[in-house]
Amino acid sequence: MPDIIDAAISDYLLAHCTPADDVLRDLAAETRAAFPGAAGMQISHDEGELLTMLVRLTGARTAIEVGVFTGYSAVCIARGLSEGGRLLACDVSEEWTAVARAYWKRAGVADRIDLRIAPAVETLRALPADPVVDFAFIDADKTGYRDYYEEIVPRLRPGGLVVLDNVLRGGRVVLPGEAGADVAAIREVNDLVVADERVESVMLPVRDGVTLIRKR
Repeated sequence: MPDIIDAAISDYLLAHCTPADDVLRDLAAETRAAFPGAAGMQISHDEGELLTMLVRLTGARTAIEVGVFTGYSAVCIARGLSEGGRLLACDVSEEWTAVARAYWKRAGVADRIDLRIAPAVETLRALPADPVVDFAFIDADKTGYRDYYEEIVPRLRPGGLVVLDNVLRGGRVVLPGEAGADVAAIREVNDLVVADERVESVMLPVRDGVTLIRKR
């Protein structure tokens, strides 16, 4: 996927946010070494700092992550949770999340994270229907975004926040001739969100695009 951010701007962004600590630097390095073909799925550090800040600003105690990979974003979310907060982390890969578990322990956040290895839509549908979720981050298979969104929003408290990642797909969402299931799925969920009267939203050109969605 092409990077929509100029390389010099990217370096400047990373140089002007709170720097990564040893845990996050080592996790990023191990992910690149162990899974070079998939390492691009890991969020950048500036996006991780954004997640931590958003979690803190919402005062979140109950969070959901759909798509864990090797756990970088989960560390960032867990660090932002209010005292006693919990993160439900959904993924299907034991291999990737084995790395995550090790770094969650090293980061001192393992006791805040409940990892579920199962199709995320099944995990979400099994949750109580009450609107008790404060924060959710969706960064998994793009064709599943709509289902994840529709399961999470009813469970989101008023004022709660959902963050969707990769909503620009390297800029391909604006190319009329661009086909493919992932691009089509992202276009669909982007259109769904902006028309959804339950929420208010803003799309930002952060990395591959993020949409912030607040429950009315």
